[in-house]
Amino acid sequence: MGADRPGARGAFGSRWKNLMSELPDRLARLTDSLGELGLDALLVTDEINVRYLSGFTGDSSYLLVTARETAILSDGRYEAQIAEQCGYLPCFVRPPSESLSDLTERVLNELIAPGDTRRKVGLEAEHLSMSAYQLFAERCGEIDFVATSGIVESLRMVKDPQEIEVTRHAVRLAERAFESLLPMLTPGCSERQVAHELEAKMRLLGAEGCSFAPIVAFGAAGALPHYEPTDRLLEDAPTILIDWGAKLGGYASDLTRTLHRNSASAEFRRCYEAVLESQLAAIEAIGPGVAASDVDRAARAVLQGAGLGAAFKHGLGHGVGLQIHESPRLSSSSDETLAAGMIVTVEPGVYFDGDFGIRIEDDVLVTDSGCEVLSRLPKGLDDCRFML
Repeated sequence: MGADRPGARGAFGSRWKNLMSELPDRLARLTDSLGELGLDALLVTDEINVRYLSGFTGDSSYLLVTARETAILSDGRYEAQIAEQCGYLPCFVRPPSESLSDLTERVLNELIAPGDTRRKVGLEAEHLSMSAYQLFAERCGEIDFVATSGIVESLRMVKDPQEIEVTRHAVRLAERAFESLLPMLTPGCSERQVAHELEAKMRLLGAEGCSFAPIVAFGAAGALPHYEPTDRLLEDAPTILIDWGAKLGGYASDLTRTLHRNSASAEFRRCYEAVLESQLAAIEAIGPGVAASDVDRAARAVLQGAGLGAAFKHGLGHGVGLQIHESPRLSSSSDETLAAGMIVTVEPGVYFDGDFGIRIEDDVLVTDSGCEVLSRLPKGLDDCRFML
């Protein structure tokens, strides 16, 4: 029975192999850019970036990327895992008596330092401590270290076909879990119980876990965008805001729906329709070559026209992938431009302290001709009614 379950290991094995098939292209794109960046090598220390480039899912490991080759630096705990996940890469394994920093110093001096000219090695400044930088600078005197930012992250913004396929599946798992959850709502259920049940359903459907801790907010709690579920009971609360996502193969989905029942106020209904119109306007604006700030502006203009501009208290959305929050950012301050292959959330919302909050969120793929909404859950006012 387990083998037939969507997302089961057998079904997902082929998807993981497809993801692995793209790794040489990712590394090639990075190595091709080293010369343009004036670097002889890049030391990749962020675990997510290591996974993206190599397929290795462990921790405490670095990648050293040069124009000629890429090597992984790790320890004995991961020898078998590295052989399975990225056996095509040269591997330097430190003994228990050696630290990862010591190993890195040794490999840098062996592979990079020799030569007639000083070598330049990029360090991921946002992911490496000052003490680690100082150690490398002191011990690798023949190398010039350069602080870099966002080199691998910029590659991750545009998803390859296999990443898109896995994200699609992660969205489907999240949707199925949500749909199976709704009939179980009772006046006596708590926010925390609903959040835990939602996570359990996603895992049973094949997800490896949640993209983030689910937000389940009854009534006035929905006015807190990053609310943490409590033991508050549903009882006669007129609204429910649920923000959740499934993770599969390391890739995240991110959805929000705001539900209501007949006791919801006329003002809630008016605001809901405005938020939905705002989201649809933003989705309509998405396409390759479009400024991310213009998409945010399209959504904000609708809410401002409805007199709700001040109640929209955050940016419109963000990229999703191996992390739940990635570039590009859809906000008024973003300087990024959308490109085909990016996956972003579109999540306008309005919040009124002590009363209610409304957010509607979908995952959207930028295509060559516009965009595709990956999530299919209904979101009209009448579609999002719950009855006990």
